[in-house]
Amino acid sequence: MSMSGGSGDMTLAFELSALQALAKPGTAFADARQWTEYVGVVSDEPTYVVTNFTRKRRIRQDFFSGPKGKEESLDSVKDQFDTERHVFVGTSDEDEALASEVGWEFLHVEDAAEAAGWELADEDDEDDVFESDEQRDDWP
Repeated sequence: MSMSGGSGDMTLAFELSALQALAKPGTAFADARQWTEYVGVVSDEPTYVVTNFTRKRRIRQDFFSGPKGKEESLDSVKDQFDTERHVFVGTSDEDEALASEVGWEFLHVEDAAEAAGWELADEDDEDDVFESDEQRDDWP
């Protein structure tokens, strides 16, 4: 599957953990806009977790889960955004199973990154950076 090229008639949903796996989630998100119609984030995490993550990286979503779970979100996004393709970028077998349940194509974040030329975050320092980020997020 070619990420670039094609009609661009695609809705792309990132699982929050997939965005977190990227070295530059904001850049990847902006990049995805070039060849998709709609792009957003779905997660089972509380809304503020997603909002904090995206706001800090200036990510402008066309849709996000809100208080709904991933399955419901993907369903409603599919109803709302009538594109030729609906692609869910995730990180786990559960994500993959969910995608096929709701009729979305699934792409593992590593494959998506490779196809689109995105850099994956360095596993080693990811945790430390993330911990300190998270604590700061709780304070306005």
